[in-house]
Amino acid sequence: MRILFLSPRQCWPPRSGAKLREFHFLKALAQEAQVTYLHFTDPGSQPLTLEELPFCNEVVGIPKPGAYGLAKLIRGVVGRWPVSVLNYTSAPMSAAVDRAVSGSVFDLIHLDSIHMMRYRATSAKKAGGRIVYNWHNIESEAMRRYGATVTSRPRRWYARLTASKLAGLERETLKTGFGHVVCSEREKEELNRIAPSARVAVVENGVDVESFSRGSEVLLPAQKVIFVGLMDYYPNIEAATSFTNRIWPALRERFPGLTLWIVGANPVPAVVELGNLDGVTVTGTVADVRPYYRDAAAAIVPLRTGGGTRLKILEAMAAGVPVISSPLGCEGLAVTPSEDILLADPDDASAWVRHMARLSSAAERTKLTGAALQLVRSRYDWQILGRRLCNTYKDWLKSDV
Repeated sequence: MRILFLSPRQCWPPRSGAKLREFHFLKALAQEAQVTYLHFTDPGSQPLTLEELPFCNEVVGIPKPGAYGLAKLIRGVVGRWPVSVLNYTSAPMSAAVDRAVSGSVFDLIHLDSIHMMRYRATSAKKAGGRIVYNWHNIESEAMRRYGATVTSRPRRWYARLTASKLAGLERETLKTGFGHVVCSEREKEELNRIAPSARVAVVENGVDVESFSRGSEVLLPAQKVIFVGLMDYYPNIEAATSFTNRIWPALRERFPGLTLWIVGANPVPAVVELGNLDGVTVTGTVADVRPYYRDAAAAIVPLRTGGGTRLKILEAMAAGVPVISSPLGCEGLAVTPSEDILLADPDDASAWVRHMARLSSAAERTKLTGAALQLVRSRYDWQILGRRLCNTYKDWLKSDV
């Protein structure tokens, strides 16, 4: 196979869920195909090269255009394209796609999310129209959820408008795409409800289980609760601030020695300020999140908005750390409440206190973490998921012969 992989982000270093999914997809596909990786580079970063991604056939980076400027916001209101697509519309990227498809014939074009759909017409010319979309989440759904949580009326209005435009593009994409890859069965059912004839495969988010495993390491009882995630991403910002303000005081009162660590890159000022509260530490960017899991009493995922599935839950499970999540936080994962994960409403302080008290029992912790580790080993390891992705693409191509 020859695959052109178009992405709105650079996948290395993989410091977010989207980058991790993309990196492991790219690596898996490159084991079965010649892959040209064409991506937008992070602001201030140098384009990636074959030195960072030696498994690729070619790596091309294009500077990411500025986002959310006034002109784009206006065009997002009055024009066809929502601002979340306009943010990734770039003449240099269009030229790079033209060069790529002019110099090679690709069997498949992988568009990593709807954000890159402005390049589908050009890229499809040399792939027989075979474009596959990787849905990190259902963008219209995530935008509607965002609009339901913000307090600003203009932002709510803009979110509803953008969600409507995204939903229209999604319907169009489902009708014309060669195939679609989603993170969960729930999302597959939703897309097939919109377009029953669309070809949709589930390749879930995953984790490098062995990399996170504690092995036989034995630690003293921990007093650290961690929340891991990119801290300039709105769902994580909202979760960190609301949890710290609404739930943390009750936990701190019941467990005075407990500390909360908010671990993730690019914390916005509202998150940085949380570090001024008693028992709260905001780390900012860290080179490796694994040491923070290794001495944690629990990993929390108190999300009330967003989409897709959360790799932070899988990482914690692989690391042997109990997870307490909101129902939305673990949406789409094949978890069983009270067996491999604990669930609490993001506003129910008593439930969070009750779950932390349960985790003070070594037997309860062992039971919960053992079931969780078995789940990620059997279903969510990236090696398993990478093989599934490659087999899916090969099967789709065979069916098109």
